[in-house]
Amino acid sequence: MNKILNFYILLTLLVIGFSPITVNAQALANANAPAWVHTAFRNIDAQAKFMLKEVKKTGLTPRSVERGLRPSKDWTSGFYPGILWYLYEYSGKEKWQKAAAEVTSYLEKEQYSNRDHDIGFRIYCSYGNGYLLTGEKQYKDAVVNAAKALSTRFNEKTQTIMSWNPTEERDWKYPVIIDNMMNLELMFEATRFSGDKSFTDIAIKHAQQTMKFHYRADYSCPHVVDYDSETGAFRRMDYNNGFSDPKTAAWSRGQSWGLYGFTLMYRETGDKQYLAFADNIANYLINHPNMPEDMVPYWDYNAPKIPTMRDASAAAIMASALLELSTYSENKELYLSTAKKILSSLASEQYMAKPGENGYYVIKHATGNYLNGSEVDGTLIYADYYFAEALLRYIKLINDKSIFSYDPLQ
Repeated sequence: MNKILNFYILLTLLVIGFSPITVNAQALANANAPAWVHTAFRNIDAQAKFMLKEVKKTGLTPRSVERGLRPSKDWTSGFYPGILWYLYEYSGKEKWQKAAAEVTSYLEKEQYSNRDHDIGFRIYCSYGNGYLLTGEKQYKDAVVNAAKALSTRFNEKTQTIMSWNPTEERDWKYPVIIDNMMNLELMFEATRFSGDKSFTDIAIKHAQQTMKFHYRADYSCPHVVDYDSETGAFRRMDYNNGFSDPKTAAWSRGQSWGLYGFTLMYRETGDKQYLAFADNIANYLINHPNMPEDMVPYWDYNAPKIPTMRDASAAAIMASALLELSTYSENKELYLSTAKKILSSLASEQYMAKPGENGYYVIKHATGNYLNGSEVDGTLIYADYYFAEALLRYIKLINDKSIFSYDPLQ
């Protein structure tokens, strides 16, 4: 029955077309919300304005204070234009639309790149958001082109999308990382835009294998799982980020990626196994004994003997995922209250920088890779991106608005 229903929905989309939202100027900026929410968006606005001068001057996009401005090939290049699109959605101001369009154009060649899985982050956060807010055909085309590129990294034997290329140094034959769940959103959007169901077929196969091989019985996961590309067999769990023992490591940002990814899988398919899986991940995170009181997690939930460095990016992603999950789950009130607590913590002086400070990044105390000593206790542009996204979702939900501008494929 679901397959028949999906077919008719796809057919309808092809016939009538896909309609993006029209930004209602000031609709969200004037919406009912706690004062700290609007204060946070004013800070995002101010920091983005400072950063924009450097971005336009160089044609590069920000990653972190440590790594500076980066070329479009960097995996983080889509987040800053995504923030600009979110500022346009929040404010309705034409200046942000123009800025977002200009910076998005810096990533044009990335829609064809298949060198790694991160094309989803690069293109969905920039071109994908741009299309949802403007309906520009070039943005739609970029999403479809990116999905085609990402599809070339799919292997029918492993039933997964390869994240990084094989490497003898780590003895990885076909490495897949939990971050890859975030790229599945690109695949569903590409099917919506093109009617090509091969993209969603890949997404579903990847999610199924991730549930089967990437997660432990307690619904935690390591960063990396390696497969045999010839046979498709599971080889082992491994680490790159998070604690170095893959049997116990629970890298906090990776747990948030998974929560977000399986929530969107339920959104797009209506398959309740994904809802149950997302609920179980949320339960693991919210009730973890090492979760701090302010709900901003340490860099790894299961490495308490190592200095308790926070990762505010994991908190922002988790908040955004919980807000969406609250619209599907019986645990609505718990998820809403938890997300509110996370966001209010991130909007506090402890985690949110004052305008003009923090290298023009919004969020403080974000950690890239602790064990590698990279971007530790600093700034990360994707912390800012998911903070902005979560704030938008929170405003919409408390004002009885849908957090999406389209009907999912289910």
